[in-house]
Amino acid sequence: MEVAAIGKFILVFIAFFCASVGIGSSNGIETDKMSLLEFKRAITLDPQQALISWNDSNHLCHWQGVHCRTKNPLRVTSLDLAKQGLVGQISPSLGNITFLKYIILVENRFNGEIPSSLGHLHHLQALYLSENMLRGIIPSFANCSILKELWLDRNNLVGQFPADLPHRLQQLQISYNNITGFIPPSLANITTLNMLSCVTNIIQGNIPCEFAKLPNLRLLYVGGNKFTGGFQQAILNLSTLVHLNVAINNLIGDIPSSIGNSLPNLTVLQLGGNFFHGNIPSSLTNASKIYYLDLSGNNFTGIVPRSIGKIARLSQLNLESNNLEVRNEQDWEFMNSLANCTKLQGFSVAMNLLEGKVPNSLGNLSVKLQALYLGGNQLSGGFPFGIANLQNLIVLALDNNQFNDVIPKWIGTLKNLQGAHLENNIFTGFVPSSFSNLSQLEYIYLDSNQFNGYLSPNLGSLKMLDTLSISNNNIQGMVPKEIFRIPTIMQIDLSFNNLDGKLPIEVGNAKQLIYLRLSSNKFSGDVPNTLGSCESLEFLKLDWNFFNGSIPTSLGNISSLKDLELSHNNLTGSIPMSLGNLKLLQQLDLSFNRLIGGVPTEGIFKNATAVRIDGNHGLCGGTPELHLLACSTMPLNSTKHKLPIVLKVMIPLASLLSLATVISIMLIQRGQHKRKSTFLPSLGYILPKVSYNGLARATDGFSASKLVGKGRYSSVYQGELFQDRKAVAIKVFSLGTRGAHKTFIAECNALRNVRHRNLVPIITACSSTDSMGNDFKALVYEFMPRGDLHALLHLKRDGENNSTLSCITLAQRLSIVVDVADALEYLHHNNIVHCDLKPSNILLDDNMTAHVGDFGLARFVVDSAALHLGDSISTSSVAIKGTIGYVAPGNAPNFIMC
Repeated sequence: MEVAAIGKFILVFIAFFCASVGIGSSNGIETDKMSLLEFKRAITLDPQQALISWNDSNHLCHWQGVHCRTKNPLRVTSLDLAKQGLVGQISPSLGNITFLKYIILVENRFNGEIPSSLGHLHHLQALYLSENMLRGIIPSFANCSILKELWLDRNNLVGQFPADLPHRLQQLQISYNNITGFIPPSLANITTLNMLSCVTNIIQGNIPCEFAKLPNLRLLYVGGNKFTGGFQQAILNLSTLVHLNVAINNLIGDIPSSIGNSLPNLTVLQLGGNFFHGNIPSSLTNASKIYYLDLSGNNFTGIVPRSIGKIARLSQLNLESNNLEVRNEQDWEFMNSLANCTKLQGFSVAMNLLEGKVPNSLGNLSVKLQALYLGGNQLSGGFPFGIANLQNLIVLALDNNQFNDVIPKWIGTLKNLQGAHLENNIFTGFVPSSFSNLSQLEYIYLDSNQFNGYLSPNLGSLKMLDTLSISNNNIQGMVPKEIFRIPTIMQIDLSFNNLDGKLPIEVGNAKQLIYLRLSSNKFSGDVPNTLGSCESLEFLKLDWNFFNGSIPTSLGNISSLKDLELSHNNLTGSIPMSLGNLKLLQQLDLSFNRLIGGVPTEGIFKNATAVRIDGNHGLCGGTPELHLLACSTMPLNSTKHKLPIVLKVMIPLASLLSLATVISIMLIQRGQHKRKSTFLPSLGYILPKVSYNGLARATDGFSASKLVGKGRYSSVYQGELFQDRKAVAIKVFSLGTRGAHKTFIAECNALRNVRHRNLVPIITACSSTDSMGNDFKALVYEFMPRGDLHALLHLKRDGENNSTLSCITLAQRLSIVVDVADALEYLHHNNIVHCDLKPSNILLDDNMTAHVGDFGLARFVVDSAALHLGDSISTSSVAIKGTIGYVAPGNAPNFIMC
């Protein structure tokens, strides 16, 4: 009886247990389902309909992206919706799916914060939320005790570097966020860590020395932060390290000489963009597994290690932007060594101190080489012959050197070439027509060489060409119309040449054209009406040519136009009202033409500072800030009011008729030869940057031997700047002298508002501190090799050598007078009074062209209406300024002293 009772009890217990399990299983899977539906409701956009199967017609475990375990109890273990374009927030309900092991939501557009509820998933092993739009701080995952991989990179996360991470973590990826703070030393307690990636954040400090305790670390990416100090010695203990990236930080000092011996397993080493100095450690050649080596953007000196070729697996070698040297044939031995790197695809030693001819051993580099950068050095000689062997080249950069002679025709055999940077050299001859054989070519930069001849129409066969830039050469003839038929052409710069004829109407075919600059040539005829069809055009620069006719109204159809420059032509007629409809137009320069009529008042014409119309004496109206006569107040018989002035002027002019005839002839001749060489940058010109150290180097530490002039407020030195060793005049202000700072500001204000062929061309300005921390201010001008007019007129004739120099012919004297008159007329129409015009402030270039300089005392003249209204004038404006014995003339009837 007892046995029967026990058996019955067991059967009842088993039945109850099975029922309990069934109920628990049913409740668990139902919770998972409700949680996933809540997750779906938080999705606001599902472009690929990834969640269309999430309904009652399908079992939960058959929904797209949902994976369940096969054994009981049935539960969701994985959610994989990567790359679905989902928009919305991540619902906290995912924290209720307690059996979740993997959450994969990479490459969507989730926003909002990461739910803290995910930090309670005890079974979670991998959380991948990369490449979304998540914000907020990183929640704690300390309770996810078996979490191995945490990928949160490429979001908008903020806050401190996470300190409470699970102790079994193997991969931490938080790159491309806005994480701040320091890497906590406690991170070194996670001995299972094999990858740490926090690239491009705002993390400070240095890598903790405790990292020496990480026995499994293979990938360390900390580049693009604000790390300081020297190279962390603890890294040398990480013999397992395969990838090391500390690039783009503020690290200083030498690289440990034993780095190659201590890290023998390195395959990727990125140290670029820091302040490391000294020689490149020769031990690097012992890390023979490296295939990616980046040491660019530092201050390394000396020569490239001659045994660099021992790193036979090298695929990418970047040594650019350092101070590495090559001065003789022996220093080039590294090039012979690199021939052993048969897998080399990219090599750059640009922007260093390499000199002389490139050895023919360049041609022994790997046939797999695709990118070669040698620009920004002091290399010379002809076009490197060895390049002919590099038939797989995609990018070739020889820019900013001193290469000369012609470009050989065999360049057309580099069939894979997509980009050529050959600008700023001394190449001569024609632009090779063999360029047309390079069907893959996307861009050509040939600016600032000495090319001549004509452009080949065959360039139009380059159907992949994006950019054609051949400015500042001696190219002649007409622009081949075939160029504008290239369907992909986006940028054309042919400025500062001798191109002539009409601009082809085919320019309207360039539908993708964004940038067109033809400034400072000899184009004539009408501006083509077809330009209005260039619907993508943003920058149109046709200034300093001989275009005539009216401005096409079709230009108002180019809705994308941002910068339009038509100054210094012979354009007539009125300003099209349609230009006022261009909502994106930021700069408009129509100055020095022969335009007449009313100035529009809509669009850009409301902003007087963005519009230049000076030199068009027939214009009227416009906004009050333009200070033009109202169109309705110009009487038809206005000439009779001017008659007395005409009579007064004609009397002295009659006595100077012969002199005026000579000057007129000279002006005609000057107009034919001078346009290119006297051009100054127009609106939108970007000044090159120079530092105090750069100016000090250019003048041998502001040596007295470089001093060419000295005044009350400044000293002028001769120097050489930039890659082309351009001769410049550097005006250094004596800030200890009272008034020098104000003079610097005045000159800057004047020069930023003027641009004329007979004003001294300014190159750039420097406002910084010197080596002692004192304020330093300087202006950099083009150097005028013939000096100032005063010195030239008053040279002593006691020697044979200078007697010829001091003899200025009558024609030259008249030419100088006309130059100065042109400059003063320009300043007059721009309401600027020079205040210190004298022979010593008139400088002469090689062609004896005069340039007015020294604007330290210049003043802007307010109009008479403003004076009558009582506008105040500063004391410095009404005081008498300038050289003793000279007072600048005023504008009657309101005389304004300088």
